[in-house]
Amino acid sequence: MISNTLKNDFLKDIDFQPLKAIQDKKEEDLPVDYFDFYNSISSVYSSKIEGENIDFDSFFKHKFLNVPYHPDYTKKSEDLFSAYQFIQKEHLTKANLFKAHEMLSNHLLPASQRGKIRNNPMFVLNEQDRIEYVACAPNKVNEALEQLFKDIETLLHTHLPDKETFFYAAQIHLVFVKIHPFQDGNGRTTRLLEKWFLIEKLGQDAVFIELEKNYFQNRKNYYKNIRAIGLEYETLNYAQSLDFLLMTIQSLNPKNKNV
Repeated sequence: MISNTLKNDFLKDIDFQPLKAIQDKKEEDLPVDYFDFYNSISSVYSSKIEGENIDFDSFFKHKFLNVPYHPDYTKKSEDLFSAYQFIQKEHLTKANLFKAHEMLSNHLLPASQRGKIRNNPMFVLNEQDRIEYVACAPNKVNEALEQLFKDIETLLHTHLPDKETFFYAAQIHLVFVKIHPFQDGNGRTTRLLEKWFLIEKLGQDAVFIELEKNYFQNRKNYYKNIRAIGLEYETLNYAQSLDFLLMTIQSLNPKNKNV
C-alpha cells in the first residue's frame, strides 16, 4: 500500500536538514520535562483538530502546575497524552496500535469498541454535514490493515535516509486515515501513528516534531490535501498526495513562518 512513486518529487522540495531543526528544539531551555511538554502539545492540538474545547495554556497549567480543571475539560486530552507516552516505550506493531487506540478512546467510545475494528460502513462528514469521504468497506478493513502493517514492518527493517523517513511517515498517515478502521478516534490515531513511525526511525527526539500543531494551524489545507486523493476508498489516487506528504517535513523548514 506504500508507494515510492512520488519520492523523487518529494525530495526535490526539501532543501534543508530536518534533523537539524529537531535538534534546535531539543536545545530549548524549558522549565519542565522536554518529552512531557511536547507530548502535551501533541495531545492538545490533535484533540483540537477534532473540535475539542481545550487550549494548550490550560492543559499546561493542569499537567505541570497542578491547576485543577473540571475533568470533562481535560480527560480526552489526558487519554491522548497517555497514548503518546505509550508510543515512546513500545514498538510500532498492529497489536500495540490497538492498545494505543484503546487508551486514547477511553472517553470517546464504550469499552466494547476501544481498540476494536469497526464492523459497519463508515462515512466521514464535513463541517456542512455532507459526506466528505466513504471509508474502506467493513469486510475489507482487516485485510487493508494487515497489508499496511506488512509495509510498515518492511520499512522499519529498512535503512532510510531521514528525509525519506518523513516521506513514508506521511504516507502511512494518509493510508491509515483513508482506511478509517475504528468507530471513532481515527484522526487522533493516525496522527499518533505518523509520530510513532518517526520515533521508531529517528529516535526519541522525533517527539519534538510538532506535526499535530502544524496540522491544526493549517487544518484547511490538511483536510483539502486529504480530500485531494479522492472521496471513495476504492478509487483513491495517491498520485495526488504530494501536497499532503510535504506538510510535516516542511513545517520544520527554517524558512517556514510557522516554525
